[in-house]
Amino acid sequence: MLTKIFPKIHAEGYKFLVISGVLTIIFYTFSNLLGLIGLVLSIWVYYFFRDPERIIINDDNFLVSPADGEVLKVEDVSGPPELGLENKKFKKISIFMNVFDCHVNRTPCSGKIEEILYKPGKFLNASLDKASEDNERNYYKIKDLQNNDIVVVQIAGLVARRIVCESNKDQDLKQGDRIGMIRFGSRADIYYENYEPLVKVGQTAIAGETLLAKK
Repeated sequence: MLTKIFPKIHAEGYKFLVISGVLTIIFYTFSNLLGLIGLVLSIWVYYFFRDPERIIINDDNFLVSPADGEVLKVEDVSGPPELGLENKKFKKISIFMNVFDCHVNRTPCSGKIEEILYKPGKFLNASLDKASEDNERNYYKIKDLQNNDIVVVQIAGLVARRIVCESNKDQDLKQGDRIGMIRFGSRADIYYENYEPLVKVGQTAIAGETLLAKK
């Protein structure tokens, strides 16, 4: 029960929690109202950087969600040209993470990371279509255990200004493993082949637990 109320937080969150805590103390010296605002801000920072454990299905016939948030798109597209996949056909699911969602990202499948590619860019609203092409983003090209190409893209948003990658090229992953996080509102795209989607636009996804697609 306590772990649900007070989940562990990601390492990226400690410095922000310290900053918000110091600001709260300073605010209280000026007024109780400002102190209360600081306290609410500190609580929000704590929960923003939460990193709860998730129950992973561990079934290679499914892809699990790489992010918490709202499913924005389920569509057929060409692969990301940044990875040389523009001539391959993929299905793509886009998930928008608002500032109240958990922002720790996970791998949708077991497999090996073949490539990680960071692209600098703009900071448009992550819910916009152009965010996938124009915003700062980080690509993970994963080869699953059936030799399919799976691509996860972390996309920075209007508020998010830092993509955190916690994985390495040639790293072996188990389904649901943490691969990184994005600080504040953002988006995750997943490109995949040879799976059929199980989610619809508007559905809420939970990283590591929601089943996105099935063989």
